[in-house]
Amino acid sequence: MVFSSLIFLFLFLPTFLLCYFIPKKRKTKNIVLLIFSLLFYGYGEPIYVLLMILSIIVNYFIVLWMDKSSKPKKWLIIDLVFNLGLLFFFKYTNFFLDNINNLFNLNIKFLSISLPIGISFYTFQILTYVIDVYKSKVPVQKSIINLGCYISAFPQLIAGPIVRYETVNEELNDRCEDIEGFATGIRRFIIGLFKKCVIANEMAYVADTLFGSSIASLGTIGMIVGGVAFTFQIYFDFSGYSDMAIGLGKMLGFNYLENFNYPYVARTITDFWRRWHISLSTFFRDYVYIPLGGNRCKRVRHIFNLFVVWALTGLWHGASWNFVFWGLFYFILLVLEKFIFKKIDKLPAFLGHLYTFSLVTFGFIIFYFTDTSTLIEAIKTLFGAHGLGNMMIFTHYQIFKLKTIIIFVLSAFASTPIFKPIFDKKNKFSDIYIIILFIISIISILASSYNPFIYFRF
Repeated sequence: MVFSSLIFLFLFLPTFLLCYFIPKKRKTKNIVLLIFSLLFYGYGEPIYVLLMILSIIVNYFIVLWMDKSSKPKKWLIIDLVFNLGLLFFFKYTNFFLDNINNLFNLNIKFLSISLPIGISFYTFQILTYVIDVYKSKVPVQKSIINLGCYISAFPQLIAGPIVRYETVNEELNDRCEDIEGFATGIRRFIIGLFKKCVIANEMAYVADTLFGSSIASLGTIGMIVGGVAFTFQIYFDFSGYSDMAIGLGKMLGFNYLENFNYPYVARTITDFWRRWHISLSTFFRDYVYIPLGGNRCKRVRHIFNLFVVWALTGLWHGASWNFVFWGLFYFILLVLEKFIFKKIDKLPAFLGHLYTFSLVTFGFIIFYFTDTSTLIEAIKTLFGAHGLGNMMIFTHYQIFKLKTIIIFVLSAFASTPIFKPIFDKKNKFSDIYIIILFIISIISILASSYNPFIYFRF
């Protein structure tokens, strides 16, 4: 079930809100949230809801034992092995077997398993709880219902943001649901819905249509158009989902942290990663980079620490070499900016934006093509191996329809803070704008069956 589906908007969500707000006791509300979250997850993953329940139970008891033990490190290791072991088994086993087969010319059969939706997100959420309890940063959660709500809460369950336990620890027992917060949550949810249904889906059509055709026939121009379309798609897809998650959380009294801060206005790659998928980058900073030594070490070790973080960042996104290449691409850029091009942020604003957006777009071309041979062909085509391209391909695929051109222009403006003051104002005009966005979003859902969520596969 996705947030941008009619069954969620007009059946699941109203039913949940009705059941949630009828009881007065916090414990009862949390039970309702847990039950509906498991139903939400089970709608798309009937089998893997059992895995979710197992994760809740196992982590609950291991962390309790860890908190009481005289040797807590032993229980920490057991818990890490359990959680990371599940993630590796479901996400990376076949990738590992594929590479073993290729390396040693073997024919080991792949496991017939599918990837549980959102396993990368909720695994990292669990790790923040376990590690922070071990470090005595947060108290152990004595209620399995509350822990279950934290791990499985449907607003951020399947595509983030990665919510740290310390962010919602107190709110699990003591949060305030009021009319103002509920209204703010609805507004934020609708903005995210519009981003996803109207902008991201149209950009997805352009990117998938072009990149799904013969790569060589696209030429440089076709690759650039497809790359820019995908760059807009992934931003509005993912930030739209994060907006909806934050909005839903706000309706329930949770204050999830922001996950995006207009990354496409960045003037350096370093600044881009301060603004993009903030919950993931800060997770790797606090739970991998700093424990490895961060930047408080010799340069060689510092570079090694960055290498580990960005290799893992790439692998987190998917079990394919293109994601590793994508992560290492950013490793190289960040090392260059940190140690060689130290004054890159002094470039004129236009050149800084062009430099950053061009490299980010190239990175997302790497991100898009999971097949290595196709990726190589795409890069060769981008750099002119097959000429500039035949403009007739855009006519053939009806890429430059008026609607698409309008959405392209809207994407460029909406990826900046230009519209933020309009929607931040709480008056009748901004309310009218929100209603219009909702109506357009519903029309878009009804008019199109093309409704993918990129980050669900992670």
